[in-house]
Amino acid sequence: MRHVHFYNFEDIQHKIASRQGETKFGEKVDFVKNTSELSNLKQKYILLGIPEDIGVRANYGKPGTSKAWDTFLYSFLNIQVNDFTYPYNIAILGELSVKDLMKKASKFDKNSPDYFTELGQLVEEIDNRLSAVIAVIVAAGKIPIIIGGGHNNAFGNIKGTATALNSAINVLNIDAHTDLRQLEHRHSGNGFSFAKSKGFLSRYFIFGLHQNYTPQYIFDEIKADKSIQFQLFEYLMGRDSNYLQNSLKSAADFVAEEAFGLEIDCDSIKDFSSSAQTPSGIQLEEIRNFLKTYNFSNCTYLHLCEAAPPAENPAQVGKALSYLVSDFISEEKVIEL
Repeated sequence: MRHVHFYNFEDIQHKIASRQGETKFGEKVDFVKNTSELSNLKQKYILLGIPEDIGVRANYGKPGTSKAWDTFLYSFLNIQVNDFTYPYNIAILGELSVKDLMKKASKFDKNSPDYFTELGQLVEEIDNRLSAVIAVIVAAGKIPIIIGGGHNNAFGNIKGTATALNSAINVLNIDAHTDLRQLEHRHSGNGFSFAKSKGFLSRYFIFGLHQNYTPQYIFDEIKADKSIQFQLFEYLMGRDSNYLQNSLKSAADFVAEEAFGLEIDCDSIKDFSSSAQTPSGIQLEEIRNFLKTYNFSNCTYLHLCEAAPPAENPAQVGKALSYLVSDFISEEKVIEL
């Protein structure tokens, strides 16, 4: 496939901290050599990275999400292989090729009145590349796990999955924002509104929405559309974990009777280093609990986005993302070889 940089062991070997008597994920995980072999793989989950932050910048946001994929790999590849972890159930495809687009974006004049629309044009090209890759993975009966980039990539995930299934899909989005902004130039804040307008998105639930950062016009649009529901984070504050988990499972039930995608925006997680980091949000452990306990039989993909590793301690972001992925592929989801 033209816009994929396929990985092999040599590409990731330097990221593995080998130690005598121990076995790490990177020493056992498999690789996808080409997309034609996807349907024959025993692994159910396929890892894909997106090292870009163009969509975030096009949304007037903080750059840095381009570093999440590489930071994630350093942690994920060093998970211990033991009775409770499952490297045999996941294969690494590689990364979406966006270096040329990142280079173009770096040359744009930030003072130009066309700066954000020019970035938006690059986001549209990312949409095209990503949706084509996701369509191939889903059509092969696999579940892509997409790491990195801004939430603009939700559109490519949704379009690609809907294309493969020849039907609009549902989405559960754990997020502080709706990303239903106006249909202006493409950016990280309007992936879902574009997916809705194009007919790729059916039912949509936003869980953990922050009331302080949602425009009234979006609340008005949601009220007029029965296919969209939300749970405000403010209504979850002060509640115990059982209440939150039941609320989260009810949100998932709204979309889970049919094919659905799972979007987790790191902006929703308290103190998570992200493009719009929040001091008030959902605890990481609550999302981990949900990933380990909910029935994801109709889930078509998982997307972890908006993580922006800090220069002083990027490993914390890598470990957090790795926890979420290992939880998602664990236990009853494992494939016996």
